[in-house]
Amino acid sequence: MNTVKTKDGAEIYYRDWGSGQPIVFSHGWPLSSEAWSGQMLFFAQRGYRVIAHDRRGHGRSTQTPTHNDMNSYADDLAAVMDQLDVKNALIVGHSTGGGEVTRYIGRHGTKRVAKAVLISAIPPLLIKTGDNPEGIPTEVWDGFRASVLKDPSQFYRDFAVLFYGANRPGAKVSQGLLDQIWLLSIKRACRTFMNASRPSPKPISLRI
Repeated sequence: MNTVKTKDGAEIYYRDWGSGQPIVFSHGWPLSSEAWSGQMLFFAQRGYRVIAHDRRGHGRSTQTPTHNDMNSYADDLAAVMDQLDVKNALIVGHSTGGGEVTRYIGRHGTKRVAKAVLISAIPPLLIKTGDNPEGIPTEVWDGFRASVLKDPSQFYRDFAVLFYGANRPGAKVSQGLLDQIWLLSIKRACRTFMNASRPSPKPISLRI
């Protein structure tokens, strides 16, 4: 199995297909690199090298009890990029992956990066505060954690519906897609979720 060992001993699983200019994909919460399979196949067939990793606490990477924070996520991405000697990369981040990509650039620079693509990326400040009235109330996060503790399988089944907007009028989302999101999500460690799902009340600042 392809893994990179980080400074704190975590093993980060990655997939690396094809050759050509690299595209590095960073997945959203609570998924894994498997969420990018369709995009990876598409670009690999068109002459790109495609790389995606399972974030720590997700998929086949180590279920770490600590260091489940954005700095560690960014450093893990750097470890993958360094070990694979990725150069001139297009790095793509979705949701939490978007935060990971921006934090990677803020901490490690752009020497390996040609362009960055952020898809529905998390903002610097997620929770609702006086300075961020459109943020998510802390009670919502508390509800997420309570639901995961009570019945994680049902929580992720409900999450799959929201993920694809399958509850919207006229939505056509197959049961197969909903099952895929549930399967990828349920592999995430509950303990990791409890540690990582406590958003900071302070905005994230980056030097880019």
